[in-house]
Amino acid sequence: MFCRVNSIGISGMEGYQVRVEVDVSNGLPGFSMVGYLGSEVREARDRVLTAIKNSGFQCPPRKITVNLSPANIKKEGTAFDLPIAVGVLGAYGWISTDELRQVVIAGELGLNGEVKGIRGALTMAGAAGEMGMTHFFLPEINRREGQAAGGIPVTGVSCLRELTDLLNRGEKDWNRLKQEEEESWREEKPEVDYQDIVGQPLLKRAAEIAAAGMHNLLLMGPAGTGKSMTARRIPTIMPPMTMDERREISKIYSICGLLPDGQPLIGARPFRSPHHSATVQAIAGGGRGPRPGEVSLATGGVLFLDELPEFPRSVIELLRQPLEDRSIVVARVSGAYRFPADFMLVAASNPCPCGFYPDRSRCHCSENQVRRYLNRISRPILDRMDLIAEAGLIPYEEIAARGEKKEESSAVIRQRVEAAWQIQKERFCGTEIRFNSRMGHRELEEFCALGSREERLMRRIYESEEMSGRGRDRLLKVARTIADLEGGGPIQESHLMEAAGYRSGVRRYWGGGYGD
Repeated sequence: MFCRVNSIGISGMEGYQVRVEVDVSNGLPGFSMVGYLGSEVREARDRVLTAIKNSGFQCPPRKITVNLSPANIKKEGTAFDLPIAVGVLGAYGWISTDELRQVVIAGELGLNGEVKGIRGALTMAGAAGEMGMTHFFLPEINRREGQAAGGIPVTGVSCLRELTDLLNRGEKDWNRLKQEEEESWREEKPEVDYQDIVGQPLLKRAAEIAAAGMHNLLLMGPAGTGKSMTARRIPTIMPPMTMDERREISKIYSICGLLPDGQPLIGARPFRSPHHSATVQAIAGGGRGPRPGEVSLATGGVLFLDELPEFPRSVIELLRQPLEDRSIVVARVSGAYRFPADFMLVAASNPCPCGFYPDRSRCHCSENQVRRYLNRISRPILDRMDLIAEAGLIPYEEIAARGEKKEESSAVIRQRVEAAWQIQKERFCGTEIRFNSRMGHRELEEFCALGSREERLMRRIYESEEMSGRGRDRLLKVARTIADLEGGGPIQESHLMEAAGYRSGVRRYWGGGYGD
């Protein structure tokens, strides 16, 4: 007897339909599987047969053939265990095959028939809805994750016997099952706040501007001056994610198996801080079954690279493509996989190996040591940093008066950032652009037009700082964001001067000229 069961596979970030075809016939007893299978799928044979036996089903020895179609795409993961078991039971006549035509099934099986959790349930549920399926059965532990995708009724099952009972009862009974309504997902309350940082108004202001326009930010200064603390608090001043953003970002975490327990959607903007020993594959993504890396996990939030010069040159240089394209392509023999990489890059660096340059009273590094250290950051990457903020040593008086002076909270800064985001939303309405940092040449001409006085000032800055055309464009984008923080009026001289101040560090540490 023949039985067909629908399931979902994942290739990169996309879900695709997999038809599990099972045939049970007379002949020499055996169990064979075909369809370009990964090692986890090939191992399903023993899990499925043992789970069926321990669930109380008696299946006489027959010749069992299982095909996972399409055969030209490699099937990875353990999510095919449950549909294979259902297909075998359907071919033996234990399950009515009429109910399986528009149903999708996914899940891993334990030897006792227990249905275990899987990766990528959110992506699978979304793909099943797009394919026009009418119901999705998946592990109970993934039920809320699947329901968060919307668009298709989802039922969680705990064991193989429970699923077979539901399938035999028919679709009318499934519809009577209580389906949870979409929850009003609450934003996670941040554990850190800008009130915790003593002093450093320049760093806080640079972080506010960067968050308001999604500009890349480089923090320079000695160790212990608050660079990492400033970077770690940037997500607390960014507006909350929309439901669509949460779903898209949560899909990435679901595929990687990084969704928190009991939380079907990410509740706060990502902050990813990989160690400088991270490999190119960890940052970009990849692996045997290519999965997203750190640049993708930071989508919608912040990718923080602490001690940037300590990262391998190959890791730093791979950021050039995602910073421009907002996505990254991972090429493998099996094909090319595109992952999202729409993040804000924040990096921190000491000015020299000891950290005190250019204070020669404390820095004992030679000029060659300083130059070699700073040159680990290439000009093309440096040129993609919209703001460079320098952290100074905090006076003892400010630290001693920590309890007396109340610093500005993240909530107050966030109100200004939200107002700037709203201005940009209205400005770029009807386009794919969302932030000032993403503007092209046409948008620069339209939204960053300068008056005669501002144009003369821009020329002086351009010539004195030996800027490139790209450097000029980035300065204008930052000035546009500063103006938006003040209400969204035209760019003024004060905005240009402040934006130029955040680029003076290039000349101070790396000498004249910007990247080409």
